[in-house]
Amino acid sequence: MNSFAIRTQNLTQDFKTVRAVDALTLDVPPGIIFGFLGPNGSGKTTTIRLLLGLLEPTSGKAEVLGFDTRTQASEIRERAGALLEHSGLYERLSAEDNLDFYGQAWCMSAAERQARSKELLGHLGLWERRKETVGTWSRGMKQKLAVARALFHRPALLFFDEPTAGLDPVAAAELREDLAKLTVQQGVTVFLTTHNLAEAEKLCQRVAVIRGGKLLTVGHPDELRVASGSDGLHAEISGRGFNDQVIALLRARPEVAAVELNNGRLSLNLKSNVEIAPLISLLVSQGAELEEVRKGKASLEDVFLTLMEEEK
Repeated sequence: MNSFAIRTQNLTQDFKTVRAVDALTLDVPPGIIFGFLGPNGSGKTTTIRLLLGLLEPTSGKAEVLGFDTRTQASEIRERAGALLEHSGLYERLSAEDNLDFYGQAWCMSAAERQARSKELLGHLGLWERRKETVGTWSRGMKQKLAVARALFHRPALLFFDEPTAGLDPVAAAELREDLAKLTVQQGVTVFLTTHNLAEAEKLCQRVAVIRGGKLLTVGHPDELRVASGSDGLHAEISGRGFNDQVIALLRARPEVAAVELNNGRLSLNLKSNVEIAPLISLLVSQGAELEEVRKGKASLEDVFLTLMEEEK
């Protein structure tokens, strides 16, 4: 068994004047859900295409399941499944015919295709609707079927690029639950890109944050909280009078890791073992009118915002 499902060393991809991935060095251990996080245009999708051997890197190297992405891309794609920006489904076919088509492409026997279809559609709650035309289904059901399609040939590694994008909250929650269960049951490694940081926090054992093609940090969400100084208190404060001077004063305080103002609500990440009372006093002294203060543990989203602020 390989020590790492994915290993990259100084992986770099240039597109004319744009460096989409910049000297990415990353290790992904097997058997986990690994979150790859970053804002739009940060290089997440390009990285997946590099790891699948769909692009040849400008420089650096990558190994996936022990295979070199430059010279052994076909071996990687035989052993990996992917759900990227397109589902790969044929909407005029039924669910079972979609899976059967892909099973034939993977040279699976008829008996194996039938058994695998029943197993996956059963796990995903789609078995009773297997004969329906996929084009009549909701987006959430189609996305579940796309997950089954990616898993159909029993891959060792799955690449999911924003799998819950565009789904309503209920469908997204159901798909997250399905992904968590199936990855354990099927024993696969998952490389997951997502904008939904709450989703990453629920699903991922390790996460990496990328911006402008550069890796900012990698680790367990709790490790990232400590490294970013966001392992302390998180506070949400609603009210009025949060002007630029107030924001500047808060950012200058040594106990404050990050400050964000959205729709009249202040979000504060505080460093370990500090109290919020002095900050409340500061706000009041500057003429701010406070309506509500909510306190809690910093989320992965708070960590992400702290990292983005540090990179400004």
